[in-house]
Amino acid sequence: MGSSKDNKWSDTAMLVIDMQKEFVDPAMNSLTFLAGGEVILPAVTQAVKLARERGIFVVWVVREHDPAGRDVELFRRRFYSGGKGPAMKGCKGAELADGLAIKEEDYKLVKTRFSSFFATNLDYVLKTSGIKNLVVVGVQTPNCVRQTVFDAVALDYEKVTVIVDATAAANPEIHLANIRDMKNIGVETPTLEGWSGSV
Repeated sequence: MGSSKDNKWSDTAMLVIDMQKEFVDPAMNSLTFLAGGEVILPAVTQAVKLARERGIFVVWVVREHDPAGRDVELFRRRFYSGGKGPAMKGCKGAELADGLAIKEEDYKLVKTRFSSFFATNLDYVLKTSGIKNLVVVGVQTPNCVRQTVFDAVALDYEKVTVIVDATAAANPEIHLANIRDMKNIGVETPTLEGWSGSV
């Protein structure tokens, strides 16, 4: 997976979580829009670019729901009726945010719950690809990012990193409180600049 200079990163994957128009593009006028997601889009784009340069396996974790809402959490089902609802499969809102694209060597994973590991084949895909370390970017910190990270720690990934300024929540206080909780369970929490500088 890359040249000899990339060998250090061959056992690392980057999870890009929910960077979809529904959640980060204000033009969608979605109930699930997160202003912080729009703000971090340039940092996420840069993180993905750097990951590819390093030969890191990029995994795009997205939500794509049934139009009737049959596969969403019970508390969200009220948002689905008449073939309308957030991040429905095939709809514009489920598309990646502008500037982000899945490449042939990447992997796309559809999830229907907060954790990227819950009821998906993610752990299998990562382990059979020789992945031991994870770098996480995307939205949002208290929900999908946090649940994924806590599960990654429980599943014994050796090193889990959350890039602080390439993740976001509804406001900075919520974001930083969740970053602190993740740091307290051994997760590394560099800025993009700090992670970029790691060799």
